[in-house]
Amino acid sequence: MATEVRDLPDQSRYEILVDGVVAGYAEYRLSSDRITILHTEVDDAYEGQGLGSLLVRHMLDAAREAGLAVLPSCPFTADWIERHPEYVDLVPEGARAAYGLA
Repeated sequence: MATEVRDLPDQSRYEILVDGVVAGYAEYRLSSDRITILHTEVDDAYEGQGLGSLLVRHMLDAAREAGLAVLPSCPFTADWIERHPEYVDLVPEGARAAYGLA
């Protein structure tokens, strides 16, 4: 199974592909200093394969590299960050409580 994550800035979304087929996506809103992750979804046929985690990790790593703050409005993304505290620093300290992050 070959996976690829790609950013489609003109559509404000990331996609994760499996063997060239779109298996999931994440919608976002980008401003000059932050990215708000709005919704993440993986097709039912690909559930349970860790693709949502791969997608979120890729987005957060890209945000870190670009120096962007992250607002995880998507519950899946907020929960993922809570389980991976090494990414909590991407969420502005004053916004963390709103997303259930300490």
